[in-house]
Amino acid sequence: MSAGRLLSLLLLLQARGGMPARKIADELGVSIRTAYRDLARLQSAGVPVYAEPGRGGGYQLLDGYRTRLTGMSEGEARALFFAGLPGPAADLGLAEEVTAARLKLLAALPTELREEAARTAAVFHLDAPGWYREPERTPQLPLLVDAVLTRRAVDVRYRRWRAPQEVNRRLRPYGLVLKSGTWYLVAAVSESRIATYRVTQVLDAVLSDERFNRPPEFDLGAYWTSYLDDFEARRYTGTATIRLSPRGRRRLPDNVPPEVVRAVDSTATAVGEDGWVEADIPIESIDHACGELLRLGVDVEVVAPAELRQAMTATVGVLARAYGVH
Repeated sequence: MSAGRLLSLLLLLQARGGMPARKIADELGVSIRTAYRDLARLQSAGVPVYAEPGRGGGYQLLDGYRTRLTGMSEGEARALFFAGLPGPAADLGLAEEVTAARLKLLAALPTELREEAARTAAVFHLDAPGWYREPERTPQLPLLVDAVLTRRAVDVRYRRWRAPQEVNRRLRPYGLVLKSGTWYLVAAVSESRIATYRVTQVLDAVLSDERFNRPPEFDLGAYWTSYLDDFEARRYTGTATIRLSPRGRRRLPDNVPPEVVRAVDSTATAVGEDGWVEADIPIESIDHACGELLRLGVDVEVVAPAELRQAMTATVGVLARAYGVH
């Protein structure tokens, strides 16, 4: 049983008034049988839900009954979105607000639902950063959050990969995205250009007095999906043909991006009777592919292009000399 769904049902009845069970089921995305069961659970928890018969009737709360979600500050209301994400909430400077909001939510629930919510919280934990990496330091993130929420332009000094490496920009922040433990700022650089900035690369940031309006048609989720698609299209500039041992294929997901694994799965053909396969994979560059494939050691062989095969040979030769092998 989802305590969150019961709370959603309670707030739905409070906001909408009388609703037939079928409409409740549709709103919550559950079966009508589940809707009836949830209504019964609310009643057994002491919530005054009753059914009004006849046309235009439905389930509703006793007149005057309200949940006790009172005394919640603006910051706590914002923090509700991060109630299950303590790490990101702390990054955004909302740790105290999240704690206060959760306590007020729990206090507003009937005893049975409060106990169920506590049980649920005890068995789920989110750790966003990937393995083998330290969480990134983002000292400018709280200021950028303020810029996003108050719609104020911000002047930043940003470190990028190409020359000149440090640039100054006035940005109009449209939103923030957390991707695999890394924060990104989506901001307008001009009226016609929106760009993405890695927050750890923001060296300095100062709020300006300029106010801006985010276009009503802008959708952060849709933008991010489009950005990822474009990034993948620009990321891979060539292809390579490789051979993999059975062990190399098993090790592949731990050493290369998912796109490379999918390419192997879709193009692999057997070569010989020892389980080796040959496949075509996308590559970013010769140097990048060389470093990536070397992780697989003797379980991979580059067939083409010749430049990548030569780079692998040269690197292995340097390693052999470094370890005194001639």
